[in-house]
Amino acid sequence: MDQETEQRSYWRRWSKQDFFPEPTFQNFTSYKEALFDTPSRLKDRLINRSTDSFELLQLPKQSENTMKRCLTWWDLVWLSFGSVVGSGIFVITGEATLQAGPAIVLSYAISGLSALLSVMCYTEFAVEIPVAGGSFSYLRIELGDFVAFIAAGNILLEAVVGAAGLGRSWSSYFASIISSNTNLLRFSVQSLPNGFNLLDPVAVLVILAANGIAMSGTSRTSILNWITSIASAVVIVFIIAVGFSHGKTSNLEPFFPYGAEGVFKASALVYWSYTGFDLVATMAEEVKRPSKDIPVGLIGSMSLITIIYCLMSLGLVMMQKYTQISADVAYSAAFQAVGMNWAKYLVSICALKGMTTSLLVCSLGQGRYTTQIARAHMIPPWFALVHPKTGTPIYATILVTITSAVVALFSSLDILSSVFSFSTLAIFTFVAIALLVRRYYVRDVTPRNDLAKFLTSLFVIVGSSIGIAALWNLNVRGWIWYVVAASIWLLGTLWMALLPKQRVAKVWGVPLVPWLPALSIGINVFLIGSLGYLAFLRFAICTAVMVVYYLLVGVHATYDVAHQIDQ
Repeated sequence: MDQETEQRSYWRRWSKQDFFPEPTFQNFTSYKEALFDTPSRLKDRLINRSTDSFELLQLPKQSENTMKRCLTWWDLVWLSFGSVVGSGIFVITGEATLQAGPAIVLSYAISGLSALLSVMCYTEFAVEIPVAGGSFSYLRIELGDFVAFIAAGNILLEAVVGAAGLGRSWSSYFASIISSNTNLLRFSVQSLPNGFNLLDPVAVLVILAANGIAMSGTSRTSILNWITSIASAVVIVFIIAVGFSHGKTSNLEPFFPYGAEGVFKASALVYWSYTGFDLVATMAEEVKRPSKDIPVGLIGSMSLITIIYCLMSLGLVMMQKYTQISADVAYSAAFQAVGMNWAKYLVSICALKGMTTSLLVCSLGQGRYTTQIARAHMIPPWFALVHPKTGTPIYATILVTITSAVVALFSSLDILSSVFSFSTLAIFTFVAIALLVRRYYVRDVTPRNDLAKFLTSLFVIVGSSIGIAALWNLNVRGWIWYVVAASIWLLGTLWMALLPKQRVAKVWGVPLVPWLPALSIGINVFLIGSLGYLAFLRFAICTAVMVVYYLLVGVHATYDVAHQIDQ
């Protein structure tokens, strides 16, 4: 078969069998029988877990063509930089500073610590299971099919909301170069509800362009990213230098205008600034030497990014009083406030570049998440197909592109950021739990008594973490209750530490297990608790929709695939 025929066969797959090949969906009768059998199928999916070998060797066959191993540690460092820096510091810092004041520096430090702990958990998994699914695959292996599906739904939600938020922020910054009105390129539709009534066609065009480049090839996108990211790094050094040289220490007073509560609320919000490394982890399937390149690329870049964020946010609140900082274009407005009107254009161009590379990297990562989810048949396997020439999952990328563009057209940034932060923090919490399960439980090896002790200690860690978050959100400020809750967390972690580990990391492992993963769980749960009522409500609604889909489609598709392979 020649190349032209291969390409034509890739684009001409539109039959029902391409989308729903499972026996359950062959006809209405088979589907009705499957629905009546839902309880037993759900039980099967709750109990059974995937394996390393299945995720590594069997699922990639669903894509028919392989992804190309073309990335090194150098690519991963700059992919992380391009994704994380562009998606955060220029987008959400202004809004977060209005909640924390000058203490926004501490908010970034707290979120940075939590992100670094999550990066370590991701790195251990990515080194041992270098597949395109990232956290989805890790959770399928350690926590089972249902938890992985909930994570998968949130991963897709995160992908859509993240790209849409970047698209709208790109539009705001571009408008700030032309005019002081950040909504200049949007038009209002009065008949739509508030928060969804400013339509943004520019955001849609930017998303379409970035995803088009990502579909053309991974290596090409990576080279474009690191060249532009190096230029962006030079501008960031300039921003930090100017911020300190033109800053006033008097602007740092009062340092805690909204108290510790404001710091933690801002921490939950600016966590968006650190997202993106999980998308880089999904590219493990395309890394040449996963055991060497992934630890350097992920952990090294996140450590550097945390320092950069703290310095940039400090420079911002020194340049301009926190009460006067713009929620949409914080850095451009701050330079204008100190009389450097020309610098605001440099900052805006740098921000636009950062958000553009973030969209590029997000397009790469989102497509690979979606590919692995489709390989598992949780969504139609048609989306898992990899193009034979580009080596990229074009169908999966198109799915995320269209959905993101629709959301970006209607939704405002504040609504997007709260949903995004909740989904991201929830997934990171699940990954930390999965790492503890991986270290302390091996099926048919771990004694039942040790399993019971492990589950009890894990319950204590998670429960005490929720307790601390609940105390804070109920405005309980007496130190005694926090000491009690923290002591329970400490005892639960210590109890787990005394249990025998059933598995050790083969190449690179998270140090101080279970302490660092348990700390990651505690910080993530606390930040989730700081997001507010509406974020919980939106997350609950989205999760309810996901569960309905799983009961009607997902559980049956994955059940059929699992039992076909067993036979």
